[in-house]
Amino acid sequence: NQREQLRDPTAHAEMLAITQAAESLGSWRLIDCTLYCTLEPCPMCAGAIVQARLPTVIYGATDPKAGACHTLYEITDDSRLNHRATVLGGVMQAECQAILREFFAQQRALGKK
Repeated sequence: NQREQLRDPTAHAEMLAITQAAESLGSWRLIDCTLYCTLEPCPMCAGAIVQARLPTVIYGATDPKAGACHTLYEITDDSRLNHRATVLGGVMQAECQAILREFFAQQRALGKK
């Protein structure tokens, strides 16, 4: 993600990827795309997944603090919304957890939370 660099709380990797894909494809409907994430999307990102009509999301590590696809919420499978995504979690979970540990260790070393 680029929250710190951009000083933008919405600059999560999923949001940036969705924006870039929509610009590249010339459409906000990403109906033929799959989103791959290291960490389970948060509520904001899960909402963007629904809005972008992404059919498939694959993530590695669950997020016990903000997971919005399986852990805390199931926004991407909420029948009250106009779109649902198929979500597969736990893919390469150990590897993704290692990537996240390293990322957050670097952030702490830089004095960022």
